[in-house]
Amino acid sequence: MSIIVALLVMAGLAVLAILFVAGVYNGLVQLRNRFKNAFAQIDVQLKRRYDLIPNLVETAKAYLAHERNTLEAVIAARNQAQTAGQRVAEAPGDQAAMKSLLGAESVLSGAMTKFFAVAEAYPDLKANQNMMQLTEELTSTENKIAFARQAYNDAVMAYNTKREMFPTNIIAGMFNFDAATLFQIENAVEKEAVKVKF
Repeated sequence: MSIIVALLVMAGLAVLAILFVAGVYNGLVQLRNRFKNAFAQIDVQLKRRYDLIPNLVETAKAYLAHERNTLEAVIAARNQAQTAGQRVAEAPGDQAAMKSLLGAESVLSGAMTKFFAVAEAYPDLKANQNMMQLTEELTSTENKIAFARQAYNDAVMAYNTKREMFPTNIIAGMFNFDAATLFQIENAVEKEAVKVKF
């Protein structure tokens, strides 16, 4: 009789342990899916920005004929950022891909800043209706990216915090729940949205 009781107690403890591990595992999956979904929101806005940039460059071409290098630098930076963004969209938890995207976004921000600085010297371009509309859309998109980035970083912080806490860290290690990377721009100048003054 006591052996049966002991076996039942052990079986009950095993079931409780399995339920605990399953609960922690499912919680980590839920948090990981949240940050992946949050990146998808960033991705939508980045794609919108990547689509706007060629239109801006095309509109500016007629006015900035002598600034061919600036225009080409913007398009090259945009293409690099778009490619890096696609890699992260496929695997939002991939730290190397996220670092590549952050570097590409940094280059793109610099190119766009130079583009708008050059465009300031051309009053006819500033008065162009298409240019004004595109820059307004770009400013709106930059704001949406900032909000989406904040939501993503909040989701990543919740996930990383949960996976580092005891005893969740043991289960996270057993099932390869790697740390996620925040979407942070490291250069203080680049933390500001692209200034558009038209």
